[in-house]
Formats: sequence, C-alpha cells, structure tokens
Amino acid sequence: MKDIEILSVGPFYTPSYEAMERDFTVHKLWQAKDRAAFLAQVAPRVRAIQTSGSHGADAGLMDALPKAEMISHFGVGVDSVDLDAAKQRGLIVTNTPDVLNECVADLAMGLTLATLRRISLGDRFVRAGSWLKGALPLAQKVGGKTMGILGYGRIGKAIAKRADAFGMHIVYHGRKPQADVAYKYYPKLVDMARDCDVLMVICPGGPATYRMVNADVLKALGPEGTLINVARGSVVDEQALVKALTDGTLGAAGLDVFENEPRVPEALFALDQVVLQPHVGSATHETRKAMGDLTVDNLRAHFAGKPVLTRVV
Repeated sequence: MKDIEILSVGPFYTPSYEAMERDFTVHKLWQAKDRAAFLAQVAPRVRAIQTSGSHGADAGLMDALPKAEMISHFGVGVDSVDLDAAKQRGLIVTNTPDVLNECVADLAMGLTLATLRRISLGDRFVRAGSWLKGALPLAQKVGGKTMGILGYGRIGKAIAKRADAFGMHIVYHGRKPQADVAYKYYPKLVDMARDCDVLMVICPGGPATYRMVNADVLKALGPEGTLINVARGSVVDEQALVKALTDGTLGAAGLDVFENEPRVPEALFALDQVVLQPHVGSATHETRKAMGDLTVDNLRAHFAGKPVLTRVV
C-alpha cells in the first residue's frame, strides 16, 4: 500500500503513526510552513485524510483534496469534522469508538472522587506545610450521592458502573429514554440537575449540544452541587460556569475539557473547589495505542477493498 498517499493533519500515538508511515506514503500537513502551497503540491495524489479531534477536517480541506476517499479520525468525538461536507463529497469518515471507554470512565470517576473528597486540594495543603497549622476542611462523602449523567452512551454506561460501585445513585438525560435501563430518565436537563448532586457531562460535542449546560442548569445544580465534564468544553457555557463557581451558585467542578483548549480561564486557577486536567481522558499508553491502531486499521481496510471497521458516515 506504499503507493497510496495520505495527508496527515496532525500526529497521534507515535508507534501507531510509525506503522501508518510504513504502510502508506504520509504527507505531514502539520509540519508544513505554507499549508496552501503544501496542499496544492500533494492534492493530485492524496487519497485519504488522517486527522484528530484537535485538528479536525473542514470543507475547505476536503475541497483542497478532490481525490480523497476517506477521513480516518483519531478519537471518538467527530465534532471537529464537517460531517455534512463529507457526506456531500462522498467521503467515508471513521473514528475510534469503544477502545477508549474504560479509560475515559476511569478519569471521570477519578475527577468525581478528587472533587468531592478534595484530593487535589489535600495534596497542595500538605506540600505547602499547611497541615502543620491545622486540619484540612471537611470534604463530601461519595456514597449516597446522586449522579446525573448527561449522555448515557457507551462511556456514560461505563461511568455509571463505576459510580454504582461507589454506592452512588444514577439518573440520566439524553435525547430519549433507553430500553432496558433501570435508572430514572429525565426529559429535561434542568430538572435532572436540580435533583442530582453530581452532574456528569459525557455527551457528544457539536451544534446540538453547544452550551447545553447553561446558567440555568448550573443554578439548578446549586451551591452543594458538583459539575464533572469529560465530554467537550463546548457543551458547557464556560463564562457562566466561571461566574457560578466564583459567586457560589455552583459548589465545585472537575474539568478535563475546555472551550478554547489549551487556554483555560485563569479565574479557575485560584478556586480550591475546582480540579483541572489537560484533556487526558484517553491518555494512557494502552488506550492511545488501541486508538492509533484502529485509525490505521480503518485506512488499511478501505484500501484493501474491505469495509472500514468503524464508519461514522
């Protein structure tokens, strides 16, 4: 397959990327000083685009590569890929679902524990020598709390399994109730927020969920409530979140994703009730390898004349 040429919009897990380079001729857009000139040079030969959530693929890129047949996306969320444009141009789009469920769910539960039990604050408290002056303020118990899950998909179910093991009560909100799910379904997000202690955000990003968690939802969650976001920063109204945390409308937050990554609102840095992570839900060697291998396997399948493994469109 070395005669098949691929445009790489951005890098991913190194061993998997090197495997892609062994199998295909890879043109690295992310290293180009003049993107337009680079695209014009390779466009007649490029038959696939490899991208990721942080780089995406818009209609302009697709138009610049008229011979492209597919987009192989490293990551499960494809909100940074213009799916409508891909459909119009007959491009196959693949992603990397399932292989990252467990690690994202682990981090989601870790953020829940770290926020309710003030684990990050405790670490800073000890390192600063503050323990010598007195005890750390009391935290909140995890067991017995109600977790409301926004987006009860594959990862949401993995989170629910972990939360249930900690003795939490589970409720959920999505587009519609799911069959064979014992947990209570809330048709309205604001009502679920009012009734839960922890609001877990794990729905897809994109226009349909843009700032779904708004000021009204945060107010309903309340001064004793906790927001955990391991989905996309776009799902939460970030300005409203900062205001709610600053003025006490919302109790606490554990955040792995932000609206304008890697830029994080500096107002959050000084808040002891906030735990911050640099978008690392899937960031383990095992999971990133599985994601990278699936990204390359989708390319291999397509150019071997077989159905791709994880087609989105």
